[in-house]
Amino acid sequence: MSQLLSSLPGHGLLFLYAFLFALAEIEIEGPSGWAEALPTWFRVTPWYARLFSFVMAGKPLTGYHAVMLPLTFVSFHVGFAFGQPWSVATEATVLSRFFFWIIIWDVIWFLFNPPFGWARFRPGQVWWLGKLWLGPFPQEYWSGAAFSFILVAVGHGTTPLRTVLVDHAFFCATLVALTLVCTLAIPRYQRWYHHMRREGADERQLAIKREIQQRVSGV
Repeated sequence: MSQLLSSLPGHGLLFLYAFLFALAEIEIEGPSGWAEALPTWFRVTPWYARLFSFVMAGKPLTGYHAVMLPLTFVSFHVGFAFGQPWSVATEATVLSRFFFWIIIWDVIWFLFNPPFGWARFRPGQVWWLGKLWLGPFPQEYWSGAAFSFILVAVGHGTTPLRTVLVDHAFFCATLVALTLVCTLAIPRYQRWYHHMRREGADERQLAIKREIQQRVSGV
């Protein structure tokens, strides 16, 4: 138990990472998920796009996700660049954490994004989520969570299987619990979201005009 509790700070940091990534994507994508309204490319017919769609439960490949997903994947391996010893078992743990983490990231995006929220987290309400839902979540969430447990089990190495499964279950439970706790902040965040976007409040033209004037006066 003490070993599990000692891992809480790391789990909390990964939750914060998911939380900030979700808020960043809300700022980037706004009411249009899966990069629908972004100035990026979409592909569904080439072989690589079909492969991506097969792995990602029918989602189209976009330039945005071709960068964002590898970015988060690589970030989970940063520890290896700073002295963390690599092994098959460690890599299995990193991958298992990653595949559950992206589910939490996605859920937070839906919960906090004002145009969506829990009310629209339903079959038929989100075009890029699969048609098959099991209970309150799409099938890809369940399969992603199951895959994370399979990964950590297959690569457990010399560590007892029960130990790695309990450790991963604790990680998953911690992130779920923190997600539930953070939902208390949704009303305040959404009020702030709308407040910052109220009519007449945007100052980008003022910022651009001021920057141009400063450059001209500095010439």
